[in-house]
Amino acid sequence: MPVIKTILCLVVSGVVLSGSAVFAQTESEPSLQDQARFYFDVIPDQVPRQELVDHFEEKVALGQRLFFDPRLSLSQTVSCHSCHNLSLGGDDGRSVSVGHGWQTGPRNAPTVFNSVLQIAQFWDGRARDLIEQAGAPMTSPVEMASTDPMICDVLSSMPDYVEWFSRAFPDRNNPICFATTRHALAAFVSTLLTPDAPFDCYLQGQQSALTRVQKEGLRQFITLGCTQCHMSTNLGGNSYYRFGVKHEPEQRYRPVADLGRRQVMETIREDYVFKVPTLRNVALTAPYFHSGSAWTLEEAVEVMAWVQLDKKLNPTQVDSLVLFMDSLTGIRPTVTLPLLPASTPQTPHPSY
Repeated sequence: MPVIKTILCLVVSGVVLSGSAVFAQTESEPSLQDQARFYFDVIPDQVPRQELVDHFEEKVALGQRLFFDPRLSLSQTVSCHSCHNLSLGGDDGRSVSVGHGWQTGPRNAPTVFNSVLQIAQFWDGRARDLIEQAGAPMTSPVEMASTDPMICDVLSSMPDYVEWFSRAFPDRNNPICFATTRHALAAFVSTLLTPDAPFDCYLQGQQSALTRVQKEGLRQFITLGCTQCHMSTNLGGNSYYRFGVKHEPEQRYRPVADLGRRQVMETIREDYVFKVPTLRNVALTAPYFHSGSAWTLEEAVEVMAWVQLDKKLNPTQVDSLVLFMDSLTGIRPTVTLPLLPASTPQTPHPSY
């Protein structure tokens, strides 16, 4: 979203909040659609600028195999897919993920769907892009617990991987390395888009794509001010806000020890600031919040309305908002489980 449009979006959002609620409720159907088009954009059918990446298809094919291969982990039991299940919502459906030696991570695993459209990766935004993000779980002692050299040794021990890396990175003297592994994984994840949600169809002019109650939920979403954080293509993922703008959340929702971006930026003003999560496919990604502590959308909506907007919602409002969020579920990509090469006598053994 252009900077000017973003600024206007925030200004108009303030006007909507301070204006009469009756105005939003009595506007005609075309006006609601126009408001929606102002705040939101449709999910694209393909990854932006993929044509500028050399040997992109080869990188994607390699990255897909790497995504499903548990041998990238020290125990050879944990893959990227373990925490980002593409058959579910691109996450694992747990409060926090289970990694090496049954250790649990500190935060809820975000969805990988449409993650290429976000300004940064992880809840605290510590990774600038998918390439940087891809390396962190592989070497985290809590997650996959491997090392750069070990990953290279594992991949180099299998002739098929040697060939696939050579195809994807023909200009590299040593195609198999930690950097190329991260690039291939990022290329694959960048293709995991979920277009053609009912809401996208509505933005493109199909009035019947949303039900009457879903349209009312959209009105509520705009009128209440949810668009201050959840806007643009991903309905989130493009800004940072403090969790607890108006009221302090309960500790089960916001654990005291997790300071959010404070751990990245090292300034007190970043205490409990997190990247705004995408609402795309949110009906598929329970539990919610960085703590994974809200197990229903209804609970998450009520909590956010209170702690972020100082709003107490009635059951009708909650129901309409949840039904609107159901319309954000797009068509998940069809991903074939890849056949992986067999280990060889040279492949390092797993360690538990």
